[in-house]
Amino acid sequence: MSNLRTVELPVLNEPVAPCCPPLNERPLTAEEAERTAKMFKALGDPIRLRLFSAVASHEGGEACVCDISDVGVSQPTVSHHLKKLKEAGLLSCERRGTWVYYRVEPSVLAAMGQLLTAAAR
Repeated sequence: MSNLRTVELPVLNEPVAPCCPPLNERPLTAEEAERTAKMFKALGDPIRLRLFSAVASHEGGEACVCDISDVGVSQPTVSHHLKKLKEAGLLSCERRGTWVYYRVEPSVLAAMGQLLTAAAR
């Protein structure tokens, strides 16, 4: 018989904080444009886009770096690209033992979707 016990962690439901309004609602401010450009610039690299997609689509909404590093580049290059995605605010991470787990916060996906969604008229 095992002495392992299961601990259920609380789910945090943070409100979606959009980076900016839908593009067809009003012109972006300089600050909004800077923040948005940083996100899209990070996703403008095919390797970063593949890594972001791998994390976002991974079961459970998070992925160990060991599960997503097969994108055709070396491990140091994968780490560099993951760092850029994290700096752009697209990923967050947590170290567990020797592995790092990455996740896309639901609010990030919602904010990006809202930016590209047509404003209701």
